[in-house]
Amino acid sequence: MHMMVLVEEERSINKGLLELSNQSDASGCRITACVILSTFVAVCGSFSFGVAIGYTSGAEIGIMKDMGLSIAEFSAFTSFSTLGATFGALFSGKMAIVLGRRGTMWVSDILCVIGWLCIAFAKNVLCLNFGRISSGIGIGLISYVVPVYIAEITPKHIRGTFTFSNQLLQNSGLAMVFFFGNFISWRKMALLGALPCVIQGIGLFFVPESPRWLAKVAADEELEDSLLRLRGRDADISREASEIQVMNKMLESDSKSSFSDLFQRKYRHTLVVGVGLMLIQQFSGSTAVVSYASTIFRKAGFSVAIGSTLLGIFMVPKAMIGLILVDKWGRRPLLLKMQLLPKLTPVLTFVCVTLYIASYAVGVGALPWIIMSEIFPMNIKVTAGTLVTLVSWSSSSIVTYSFNFLFEWSTQGTFYIFGAIGGAALIFIWLLVSETKGLSLEEIQTSLTRQPNEINHV
Repeated sequence: MHMMVLVEEERSINKGLLELSNQSDASGCRITACVILSTFVAVCGSFSFGVAIGYTSGAEIGIMKDMGLSIAEFSAFTSFSTLGATFGALFSGKMAIVLGRRGTMWVSDILCVIGWLCIAFAKNVLCLNFGRISSGIGIGLISYVVPVYIAEITPKHIRGTFTFSNQLLQNSGLAMVFFFGNFISWRKMALLGALPCVIQGIGLFFVPESPRWLAKVAADEELEDSLLRLRGRDADISREASEIQVMNKMLESDSKSSFSDLFQRKYRHTLVVGVGLMLIQQFSGSTAVVSYASTIFRKAGFSVAIGSTLLGIFMVPKAMIGLILVDKWGRRPLLLKMQLLPKLTPVLTFVCVTLYIASYAVGVGALPWIIMSEIFPMNIKVTAGTLVTLVSWSSSSIVTYSFNFLFEWSTQGTFYIFGAIGGAALIFIWLLVSETKGLSLEEIQTSLTRQPNEINHV
């Protein structure tokens, strides 16, 4: 009898959500200065993220010469960032719940600044590696909390575009490394990597907390104040506030977030999609190609200086393409089309690397993080978000450490492996990844977690 009451209550809540989503809400379509500022502050950390990913490509020659590193030691230094990010990913979801989205970004800023300063002023390998691990832990937190925060504060019709700005700023960080790596020392580049974290740390004092997190901790007054700041003081936020609170009430009837909850039948599909996209993202070789771009150019006999400079110039415009297309084409079409592109390029090293990185940035580089921030309900967002972020960074650590050795084994064989994984990714995306464009977070999560009999009933 008790179970029947719970089921009826959940069906009633689902019906209420559908009714709310069918009502027009003009305030939800407004793009306010507060949303723009909040997004900018959040993606400042993404710039440092991009610098960290591409840092070893631009700094490879200088660091190996000045610090006397062997190939194995430099490979370890490169992978320490992803190793630290793996550790940060373990605590990212829980920290985002306990400290809030803003509090987690503050912690990541402190870790990143400490890490970059240790690298910039390193006198020995130990200090160098410590700095790499510290900044890695920081970007592990950033990689989870930034897309989640942006997705939770932006109106649904521009959520994809604003969340994609995370990738745009990552590419801006990469562009800085590739472009200026030919002109400034690796120590100065490390200082530039710390600067956006300082800007973010200050900017966080002036932006609101995520309304979804405030609903989670039952801070109703703060929730309304946050929505008013984000949508405008004269906006009618009643429908959006009701939708958030109704969804939160429905999720409170479930068990509290734990690892075992992830394997409930209703969450199985979202978990497979989240984890699968992160595995595709990393084992298609993306991080390794970015981290070792200069090595690839050198191995092919192409000028490292010219290749890195042109790649730096190309980074930001190609990320802008994804920013424009993500809410026009949708997530699923972009993933499918951008997985095809690397397989169709001619065998010219610079062209291939450039188009590979471009298709990665527009497709599988950014979209798994956007989709991850959208598909998991609040009651499992901690454990599910932590798991997929952990999968991303642990697999990235494996790829970045092994790439140099694979490259020495067989240049062609290495990219054949990446190509085969990319082919398998097309099948996975075609069969399992649903479109989320134009839907609110509550609509997405309700449609993905309802059982077939519940859908029919509603």
